[in-house]
Amino acid sequence: MLSRFGHVAALLALLVVEVPAIILSFLMLFLSVAMGMVFLFPPQVRMVRRLAELNRGLTRAWTGIPIEAPYLPKPPPPLPQADGMYRSDRTLYKSPRVPARHDRWKWLISDPATWRDDLWLLLEPVTKVALLPVFVLLPAQGLRLYALWSDILLGATAKSRLAGQVSHLKRTRNLATDSQAAEMRRIERDLHDGTQARLVAIGMTLGAVEQLVESDPASAKALLAKARDASSETLTELRRVIRGIHPPVLAERGLADAVRALAMDSPLTVTVEVDLPHRPEPPVEAAVYFAISELLSNAARHGGARSAIVDISSHGPDLRITVTDDGMGGADPAKGSGLAGIERRLAAFDGVLALNSPPGGPTSVMMGLPRALPEHWAGDLSRLPRRKAILLAFLWLTAWCPTFPQGIVAAIFKIIDFDQKSWFLALHLPEVWQWPTIIGMIVLGLSMHALAIWIPATHNRERWMADATPTKLWCS
Repeated sequence: MLSRFGHVAALLALLVVEVPAIILSFLMLFLSVAMGMVFLFPPQVRMVRRLAELNRGLTRAWTGIPIEAPYLPKPPPPLPQADGMYRSDRTLYKSPRVPARHDRWKWLISDPATWRDDLWLLLEPVTKVALLPVFVLLPAQGLRLYALWSDILLGATAKSRLAGQVSHLKRTRNLATDSQAAEMRRIERDLHDGTQARLVAIGMTLGAVEQLVESDPASAKALLAKARDASSETLTELRRVIRGIHPPVLAERGLADAVRALAMDSPLTVTVEVDLPHRPEPPVEAAVYFAISELLSNAARHGGARSAIVDISSHGPDLRITVTDDGMGGADPAKGSGLAGIERRLAAFDGVLALNSPPGGPTSVMMGLPRALPEHWAGDLSRLPRRKAILLAFLWLTAWCPTFPQGIVAAIFKIIDFDQKSWFLALHLPEVWQWPTIIGMIVLGLSMHALAIWIPATHNRERWMADATPTKLWCS
């Protein structure tokens, strides 16, 4: 209780900062809009956003109610045209500075959250004064009411969430494109420096054989043997390149056997533990395989490791991979250890990478790919809640009765004027009520059938929407 009163006191004490901020903020806003001093607008927005972010943080810490930031994603840096100039609307600039400033201005002034922040700051003193009796008598409930009010003005909207998802997809697409381009350059380099050079050498050797085959058969025979050895080496080199594109064992036998084959070829003593009842999709398998390959290569070349453990498992629909080695540690993505490339590869699947590599070792790399596994791996994802399941069972067990015996069959008996009333409820009623009761029974039964179909359909749609919303993945 005392801590709640302390939180309330701190919340009210913030008025000492917020009231002057209101005056300064709206003065800057007036000067920037009415007087043309537009350079004051970005500082005004940043000041109000810092106060709003402080409010979100305190609300989350004191009430446990998270309030998502509602701001639209920042505009990307201006890109030069083919002639090296930067375009902003219809004007060209030699430097990106002015276009970047224009884009930032448009971003701030067109974001609805900018004006919602200003409205929140203006109403902040009024709201706190209005809630003061609740703060004093019921501080916990008062704080929650204040948090709900803050969420209305400072929380994320459907538009801001959608914009964030679109921005995330664009970044993911760019990362995937960059990763693919880097992979193509590597393959091209390997073919040019290795396979192509060997094929050129074989062609030159065969040309020499053609000249010597009649004049010096013995030398021609020796050159043919040399060409045969070179072709064998070229084939080995070509197979290595193919394995670098997509290993045949990965396509034929799946991720588990491909990683085990990778472990056998590694200079380290590698233990592989795989707990996957089914195979992931081929692109996921390829991303995980090459990530593990890069990590084992790093451990052998840079970490001085002698052994490693690879663990691949599932957690519902999520795929988790842990690679641990006994090397000297100190791995740093900024030092070009290949971890940045792995992150780009995983980013195409919304994957994350967590590194724990203290000096002296061991090094542990944890990778997670959310919703990367087939849906049926998740077990009971589609199971209805108990109350919905009970209602659904009741509907299917009873809907037939009003629809057919008490509805359709009773209507047939009524039309043919059958004397046997049996247990048909409508036929035992006065004549004036029989047809309304029959029609009512049919409508009731069909409504029960429709409700029995609608309940699981709605549940599946809600679950699909929940699965489509990006979530934070375990990465500890």
